[in-house]
Amino acid sequence: MTMSKFSIFTKGLVKENPTFVLLLGLCPTLATTTSAVNGLSMGLATMFVLVLSNMAISLVASYTPDKVHIPVYIVVIATFVTLLQFLMQAYTPDIYATLGLFIPLIVVNCIVLGRAEAFASKNGVLDSALDGIGIGIGFTLALTVLGLVREILGSGSAFGWKLLPGDGMLAFVMAPGAFLCLGYLMVLFNKFLKKE
Repeated sequence: MTMSKFSIFTKGLVKENPTFVLLLGLCPTLATTTSAVNGLSMGLATMFVLVLSNMAISLVASYTPDKVHIPVYIVVIATFVTLLQFLMQAYTPDIYATLGLFIPLIVVNCIVLGRAEAFASKNGVLDSALDGIGIGIGFTLALTVLGLVREILGSGSAFGWKLLPGDGMLAFVMAPGAFLCLGYLMVLFNKFLKKE
């Protein structure tokens, strides 16, 4: 049974949300979401690579021997990550400097490689693009929400704008706050899913 274009796009937003449901890509999720802007930037960067690599992999999958398909997929993904790095260094150097090592690590992000193997290699270009956009938006929203919650609790601001007096609770900008916020957001998200 084939899925409709709409269901291919929307499954990554809720039912197969990479962060809150599939628990994929948690290393960049926890490390880069100290603010909403960082979360949004990392999500958009990952979506850029995800969409383009999904499309390219769907084109080359039928010509790729089974023994080398993973290395081929990694080379395709690495090509788009390198392109992304050049674009970010040229046009958004501050964001590139803030995200640092996590941009090149998109190459081995299990979301990108997982979608290449599970979906793009078995479907056409349009469906693969829709899958990449849906999964990418779901990942971006999750990172942005997590970053926003951590930023509000940790520094009393949102997207850099001061909302609350005082300095906030430093723990929420550090690793323990990342785990705590992610855990509570996952519980809320999955509770919402069960009501549907």
